[in-house]
Amino acid sequence: MNDKEKEEYLSYILSRKSSSKKNYYKESLELIKQFKSEHPDRSPSILLHACCIVCACWPLDFLKENGFDVTVMYNNSNIWPKEEYDHRLSELQRYIKERWHDEIKVIVPAYSYDEYEATVLKNRGNDPEGWTSCFGCYGERMNAAFQYADEHGFDFFTTVMTFSRQKDSQKINEIGLNLGRQYTHTKYFVSDFKKADGARKSEAICDEYCIYRQDYCGCKYSYQERHQEKK
Repeated sequence: MNDKEKEEYLSYILSRKSSSKKNYYKESLELIKQFKSEHPDRSPSILLHACCIVCACWPLDFLKENGFDVTVMYNNSNIWPKEEYDHRLSELQRYIKERWHDEIKVIVPAYSYDEYEATVLKNRGNDPEGWTSCFGCYGERMNAAFQYADEHGFDFFTTVMTFSRQKDSQKINEIGLNLGRQYTHTKYFVSDFKKADGARKSEAICDEYCIYRQDYCGCKYSYQERHQEKK
């Protein structure tokens, strides 16, 4: 990073501590209330992008408790290595089978880390985690899922990434709302799944179902940043 990029990054980090943030959790409750008022006789359909079951378990409970017909998309070519990708997918599928008895469909697009690294993550080696390369990664995966949701007539699309304490839910919702302008049918469902004690609820679910908890976001760079001795 050059000096200008460092300055922009530090300014962004400081902005994350600002008190003037939108409460996307409250906005999500208003969206639910509005839909029920306008469509009292049917459940809203939603496509939920999930990167892992640790982040997805509480959002699934939240959405189901609020009457959503949920489909999950595991669209994560950012995850490295393939064994890790497979492990997270296996845990996601196991939980849905045990907790939801397979009533929630899981869509799994093709995986291609090498291509993803060469295009979406091409500058990640020079960026810190949670900066512009990561924003591009969020947007790429969200957009692919959003497009699928719109083509298949879902009422809403959202992502579990607003659950993660390491990710900026303000930025993720901003990306989602911007993406939503491209689509004619599916609306972006704003969220902040960390709110309302989401972290504690997820932890309890993970303990109950003995869920694997990874210690890095997904890509090779985030793995190396967490495991310097293996870099």
